[in-house]
Amino acid sequence: MTHPPRKFVDRQDAGRQLADVLTKYNHPDPLILALPRGGVPVAFEIARALRAPLELLLVRKIGAPRYPEFGIGAVVDGSDPQFVYNEEAMRAVDPPAGYVEAESQRQLAEIERRREIYRGGRPPTPTEGRTVIIVDDGIATGGTVKAALKALRKTGAGRIILAVPVAPSGVLRELEAEADQVICLQIPDPFLAVGLHYIDFDQTSDEEVIRLLGEAEAWI
Repeated sequence: MTHPPRKFVDRQDAGRQLADVLTKYNHPDPLILALPRGGVPVAFEIARALRAPLELLLVRKIGAPRYPEFGIGAVVDGSDPQFVYNEEAMRAVDPPAGYVEAESQRQLAEIERRREIYRGGRPPTPTEGRTVIIVDDGIATGGTVKAALKALRKTGAGRIILAVPVAPSGVLRELEAEADQVICLQIPDPFLAVGLHYIDFDQTSDEEVIRLLGEAEAWI
């Protein structure tokens, strides 16, 4: 008889379970990068277990003209912000001259605004040559995570690890091509939604993000 996977109690529980796996590997001087907001409580537990710095990885989608939900690229925060474009989507949409540049700068400005809220304008930690562990509370389509992985590769990160509690198998296969290591605790089939694998999946507030980032500075 097949039993469904055990649900995570909450994001903290998922983070502790991921930390148990990650502590079995030797990751010298890792940097934990959380995708806000839901990835922050998960990443906090990993950062605490590894005594590693916790940072945000802010990503903003570049939407197509008149169809903002259709992504043709993304802007990824960092000490050297990266612009990642989907060439196939760009050819299909054929945006007007100047649109991509203007929208890219608009999304970069939004990233800077959010960094001011969460980190008081503190500049991002450089990732060049570092082992970075990207963390989210789960993956559905993988678009944001893929953009983040591609951007980190462009910045010269030394080793890139993706750690998530739950994700669909097909998306994970795509992401494995972008990361050096992928750790996922549950790969349900069929996959319906990330929140279904948590007992408590309440929205993470800005206040909680700010508090956890502040607490994480204690062990740096």
